[in-house]
Amino acid sequence: MSDSNPQLVDAADIRARIDTSKPHSARFWNYFVGGKDNYEVDREIGDQIKEIFPGLVDVAVASRAFLGRAVTYLAGEVGIRQFLDIGTGLPTADNTHQVAQRVAPESRIVYVDNDPIVLAHANALLTSTPEGKTAYLDADLYDPDSVLEAAAGTLDLSQPVGLMILNTLGHVAEYEQARGLVDRLMAGLPSGSHLVISDSTATSEGMIAASNAYNSSGAVPYYVRPVEEIAGFFEGLDLVEPGVAQVTAWRAQEDDPANPANAVDAYCGVGRKP
Repeated sequence: MSDSNPQLVDAADIRARIDTSKPHSARFWNYFVGGKDNYEVDREIGDQIKEIFPGLVDVAVASRAFLGRAVTYLAGEVGIRQFLDIGTGLPTADNTHQVAQRVAPESRIVYVDNDPIVLAHANALLTSTPEGKTAYLDADLYDPDSVLEAAAGTLDLSQPVGLMILNTLGHVAEYEQARGLVDRLMAGLPSGSHLVISDSTATSEGMIAASNAYNSSGAVPYYVRPVEEIAGFFEGLDLVEPGVAQVTAWRAQEDDPANPANAVDAYCGVGRKP
């Protein structure tokens, strides 16, 4: 991740940072969910990993479906009107602002990423209902204080915020560092804010083998963790039912076509700050 100060992104200035010689996590994930914003190098490692562990495709699809259910819950049942989405990934169907503003058109959403391929597509996300607002920051998870400071230009941090960190914390190698980053972000948000996390987990030999293959490809590594460590991110928060669960099990509808029928190696949770 970069050391640049958070700022509203200028997509035209960011394209020069895109490296197509190595796989990229956002493009790799985009390939797995059926997107077209990827390159041959991403498809090559994607196809290799499909041979090793075909279930990773289900992880990608189910994780995206969880995002939709979590945002719908927060905007609908809880009444959250502000979202801070860190590690956004490439735009696809039903991004955070689309889901939230479908429920509450006045919702405000700040997206945060510093991967150049994602930033180059930021303009696709910078669309909003007239009543709401979206912004995109070129910012770094490793500098949570600056992220919060920049997000305050769009969000009212005296009011509850939905903090979304989906399929991102695996890039932080050291667990205690990842915990510390999450804690610092939540410390800057008021009571009633909610933390939403999902990540791939070391819950099968296939997933572990897929992670090892990806990390050997030259891409920025992604480390899968045991479920207990995912649960640890929610320490001090009030977990929303059903607690820390597989992404296919968190408030899923049985007839949801976007939710794979089989169990997947990815866990998630939603926690409320008291």
